[in-house]
Amino acid sequence: MLAIAGITLTVVVGVRAAQNPTLVPAAQPTAQGTTPSPQTTQPARPQYPRIDTSKMQLEAEPEHQKPDLPSWAYTPVTPPGKGRPRTPDDGALQHVPGSDKGYTRAQIGNGYNVPDWFPNLHPNPVPDAVLHGKPGLYQGCGLCHLPTGFGRPENISINGLPVGYIMQQFEDFKNDRRHSSVPNMALITMIPVAKNISPEEEKEAAEYFSKVKPTKYIRVVETDTVPKTRPNSRMLVPDEDGGTEPIGNRVIEVPENVELVEMRDSAVGFVAYVPKGSIKKGENIVQTGDHGRVAACVICHGPTLKGLGDIPPLAGRSPSPMARQIYDFKTGARHGTNASLMQGPVEKLTDTDIVNIVAYLASLDQ
Repeated sequence: MLAIAGITLTVVVGVRAAQNPTLVPAAQPTAQGTTPSPQTTQPARPQYPRIDTSKMQLEAEPEHQKPDLPSWAYTPVTPPGKGRPRTPDDGALQHVPGSDKGYTRAQIGNGYNVPDWFPNLHPNPVPDAVLHGKPGLYQGCGLCHLPTGFGRPENISINGLPVGYIMQQFEDFKNDRRHSSVPNMALITMIPVAKNISPEEEKEAAEYFSKVKPTKYIRVVETDTVPKTRPNSRMLVPDEDGGTEPIGNRVIEVPENVELVEMRDSAVGFVAYVPKGSIKKGENIVQTGDHGRVAACVICHGPTLKGLGDIPPLAGRSPSPMARQIYDFKTGARHGTNASLMQGPVEKLTDTDIVNIVAYLASLDQ
């Protein structure tokens, strides 16, 4: 048991860095007043303006827009005036612990030259589609999913996914068979990417991300009380005013370090607060189908939930996007190839079932 700011927590799974000490290199001490290490030399590339992907958005069809879906999974955009003001780019290089690289704030958000803080955490060389995209058509995959493919709660982790599965998702996006049940959620860039990426680039990206070794990056905590949060670009972050509230029937997933996550530091993980008892209940559903009430996830995703063939792994993945996929199958917003294999099993799942399922799946080792 651990008491933090009046919150009593049961820690179930350690943070990614704690379970894999080599994942986050130790920060080198720097003498006070010395200049941070310069940015590692990279091939010079022209700088392009960021495209307005919102005008290319292909949202869910009207019948798929379900306003009653849980906001913890479909986190809205930041309300006007509620977010923290962006720090202006003064040209100074920013740094993260353990990396010898440096990027300006503008470079950190440059989808045509994606920041890569830790090249040692993924295969090299990195395909052009991942770090640079194609100017005027789509930005590099690594901007949202990070060069490691770990992603964030507002998108999804794609590291270690089967090549065939990744390429099928490209096809489903391209052919309007995969949408979100809530407009402007998560897919505001994937659909135009799929429609503009070449088959060769698509395959290169899929093969690259499939080779990135999955590593534990979600710390799951069972609790009755959680920090108050607010939306921040479709991701929940702790409210600056502080305070706590009952968790209710929710999963609250927040960055371990908001500042570093906003800098796209791929060595920083997330903490997922889940209701007490949800992991054990989720294990029952996933492993036995609640003794036959619903289909057991292990039937298709494997006894260790690490996938079978082109069926994707679920163990240790971010709970927020996993919940969205279940709801998108339920509403029919996701109706691509092989969707019928999921639509039947998820039909009878309740909101509480889904909370329990993703709590258990996120708690597993990858």
